[in-house]
Amino acid sequence: MARCLALLLAALLPLSAQAQSTPPAEGKRIAAVGDPARLALEAWLEAFNTHDRARLEAFRDRYQPTFDVDGMLGFHAQTGGFRLLRHEPSAPGSAQALLQEAGSDTVARVTVTLAEGKPLALDIEAVERPADLRIPRLAQAGAIAALAAQADAAAAEDAFSGVLLVARGDEVLLQRAWGLADRAAGTPVTLDTRFRLGSMNKMFTAVAVLQLVEAGRLSLEGSVGQSLPGYPNADIAKVTIRQLLTHAGGTGDIFGPAFDQHRLSLKTHDDYVRLYGARGPTHPPGQAHEYSNYGYVLLGAIIERASGLAYEDYVARHVFAPAGMHDTGALPEDVDVPGRARAYTRKDGAWVDAADTLPYRGTAAGGGYSTAADLLKFARALRAGILLSPASLAEATRRQTPWYGYGFMVGQRHGVAGFGHGGGAEGMNASLGIFPAQDTVVIGLSNLDPPAVERLVDYYTARMPLQR
Repeated sequence: MARCLALLLAALLPLSAQAQSTPPAEGKRIAAVGDPARLALEAWLEAFNTHDRARLEAFRDRYQPTFDVDGMLGFHAQTGGFRLLRHEPSAPGSAQALLQEAGSDTVARVTVTLAEGKPLALDIEAVERPADLRIPRLAQAGAIAALAAQADAAAAEDAFSGVLLVARGDEVLLQRAWGLADRAAGTPVTLDTRFRLGSMNKMFTAVAVLQLVEAGRLSLEGSVGQSLPGYPNADIAKVTIRQLLTHAGGTGDIFGPAFDQHRLSLKTHDDYVRLYGARGPTHPPGQAHEYSNYGYVLLGAIIERASGLAYEDYVARHVFAPAGMHDTGALPEDVDVPGRARAYTRKDGAWVDAADTLPYRGTAAGGGYSTAADLLKFARALRAGILLSPASLAEATRRQTPWYGYGFMVGQRHGVAGFGHGGGAEGMNASLGIFPAQDTVVIGLSNLDPPAVERLVDYYTARMPLQR
């Protein structure tokens, strides 16, 4: 699932190919002190960092009538505010600066544009930290100790509960639990606690699709209409499996008012197709890449038709069992799954049970559950050729788009190449990073809102040694 603020999307996907710091284009310059765009940028940053509604409303009234004050207050709660790293070159009429989250290593670029007769335009995007600002690497023991201390501090502030696991080669360097799995009962998180994965399920879905491709039962160039005869919308019926895997089909999301209304009756992938199937594409298929949960729901339905098995049964037999993953699944929320953590979302400054936001059960798009140990088994089975051929894995984990392969986020973070996936929604946050050159796997799971665990995984990624 991906119901996070759009502003935070890149920050929540630590292995995505985030926007890069590039040399300024010809004609750009750093806005001078007193430049109207720079003054507006500085006014926004000052108002944002106060976390004060009145200050943000004053900014809105002066610069942008549609400015989302509530959204900015929520954004501040997740970031802790920003500190200025430096001003950057920008086009005339605009100002640009690099910022760093107060609560993490995440770097963002903010751009403010002022045009006569138009309201201010404000854009914020997470970016790869420039090489000249890169965080120094630590020795192995120091990096692990620093990560554990960071998690201790976050847990002490009630900003993290969950499990972190770091493995290098055959050795597990860190595997620890923090916080409570059930706050009402006082049940602590353990290494066996099962956490909801959010969009991490997309990796399992992609592996299942590629297994069926290898078996000759699906083709990447096959269409939705060929796999799901009678699909209600003719334009979506033309979308290919490859486009679904890479979020290029324009198939849209599943979350919103319709999901909220039908949440507990959406029990199967076919239920989702009945609800959303008549909907047309959000953009011409193949002409853009837009993260699509519904596209992966369609892949789940396609897996079921091609295999003759329910999606849950297929991945249990052909993904989880071969990898030795015995604590991973997607049973409905009304089933008592031993060791499954309760989900908690932040509301009015307190953690509350998020049960009434959760889908009936996990889907091919996300929402299943697992343990850190099982996810390590998955990573190792992938690299050992147990789940896919080396050729299929190589295709799945290379950039098919600027930020995605087939079901895997692919790219560099802090100068380190890797692949994996994140997941986040109310009451769940998960991150898996696989760094082949370092023979390292980093896993984080939490039963709190994003970015509780991404920040910790990112913190380690920035400091881990590049050599043994």
